[in-house]
Amino acid sequence: MAQKTFYITTALYYSNDNLHIGHAYEAVATDAMARYKRARGYDVKMLTGMDEHGQKIEQTSEAKDKSPQEYVDHIADLVKELMGTLDIDYDIFWRTTVDAHKVAVKKIFKKLYDQGDIYKDAYEGLYCVPCETFYTQHQISNGKCPVCEREVQPVKEETYFFRLSKYQDALIKHIEDNPNFIQPKSRQNEMLNNFLRPGLEDLCVSRTSFKWGIPVEFDPEHVTYVWVDALSNYAVALGYMGDDDTEYQKYWPADVHIVGKDIVRFHTIIWPALLMALGQPLPKQVFGHGWLNIDGKKMGKSLGNAVDPNMLVERYGVDAVRYFLLREVVFGQDGNFTNEALMGRINADLANDLGNLLSRTVGMIDKYFSGKLPAAQAETEFDTSLCEVAATAVQKAEDAYDNMQFSDALNEIWNFVRRANKYIDEVMPWVLFKEGGQKERLAGSLYMLAESLRIIAVLIEPVMPNTPRYVYEQLNMSDDNMKTWGSTKEFGLLGREIVISKGDIVFPRIDLKKELEGLAIE
Repeated sequence: MAQKTFYITTALYYSNDNLHIGHAYEAVATDAMARYKRARGYDVKMLTGMDEHGQKIEQTSEAKDKSPQEYVDHIADLVKELMGTLDIDYDIFWRTTVDAHKVAVKKIFKKLYDQGDIYKDAYEGLYCVPCETFYTQHQISNGKCPVCEREVQPVKEETYFFRLSKYQDALIKHIEDNPNFIQPKSRQNEMLNNFLRPGLEDLCVSRTSFKWGIPVEFDPEHVTYVWVDALSNYAVALGYMGDDDTEYQKYWPADVHIVGKDIVRFHTIIWPALLMALGQPLPKQVFGHGWLNIDGKKMGKSLGNAVDPNMLVERYGVDAVRYFLLREVVFGQDGNFTNEALMGRINADLANDLGNLLSRTVGMIDKYFSGKLPAAQAETEFDTSLCEVAATAVQKAEDAYDNMQFSDALNEIWNFVRRANKYIDEVMPWVLFKEGGQKERLAGSLYMLAESLRIIAVLIEPVMPNTPRYVYEQLNMSDDNMKTWGSTKEFGLLGREIVISKGDIVFPRIDLKKELEGLAIE
């Protein structure tokens, strides 16, 4: 039987140097899902990259006294650096300025024009330069963009239009027939009630008022509208409209596009309509996540409230930051970032719960058995309960991961972590040691804890890719078969004779007052 494939994408990063923890959030979630699917045995392809054309980039690069290409090259380096800092294990980093992309987009535009889905006319209306978005009068309030709240500009120019309205009924039917196509449910209702059912207007797909874009091959005074250009990347990066479409045939349709809630409309209306016109399958799902806010406001450099993910990783470690991002907020909803919340999670969940479980377990094996745990079977009344909690955690975490409910998955795993800590207090290994004649029971109980740590390490790997290694090293686990997702389904696979390698504390506690004072000074 052929290996199952899984194709997952982030939205392309827009070319600006305003990279903050909100951008990290989407990348970490996408990476966690990709890692989870790899652990489940899927052939995974993960795409991220850069949306590099448009009027705003042309204006911004000019203000910085750079060519547009120099400017986007610089931003691409910053984005790749951020991906490395966050341990994002992508397969494709796609840039819309590469030749393969330009050639394919020109072919897409020409095909749609030749079959009558694109026609030439004139546009007069309202346009938001930062969002690269056209709006009708009823979609704006007080002359401002409904997304970024900046002033929209009146625009009048000759343009090509895509017959978006032609696909309105087909889009409504597809969404109604495929209730998981748009997630979460609230985004689906928004698309249907605010855009599709009131009626779609044909879409402007070219511009003549600036030059930084992909020229329309048969009318070079026009450049392709940035959303048509950018959205095509998901298929083009796999070889669609290229010389070799092997990967496109293998991985398309995409299993999920992960995007911010502000661009769900483009990914669930414009992109599917383009694919319908091209006769190509639609992505299976578009998941619109919420924003990370500070004091109820969307994070942004222009607002003076951006949080630098590089600084957070440097201070607290990449796994701690990744854990916080996916544990603190229900994926799909808006969340609030504070330094206090981050440090609270590190101290409570990582230092007190997980870190403490590891250090206590290896510490007791070192203290009571000189680092060499003999083979023995636990015989306490608490063993069955611990095994049951382990099995429940595995199943519920799996179900939650499958639905990209990362916070729920981590909550289930931490129920197991806390239960294992409680097991220590119930069994009281120190009492068994002092009593004498209880060495087999003591060894068996410590084995139960070591085996729990093995399973926990596997379960957290999608979110915390580095921490499992510290667990495996301290338990001297060299057999990769014990590190697979499938191995979590059976309690007791760890070799009964354990030789530990005691290491440093994985998650040191943070002095909250001192740390906040230090941040204030910086």
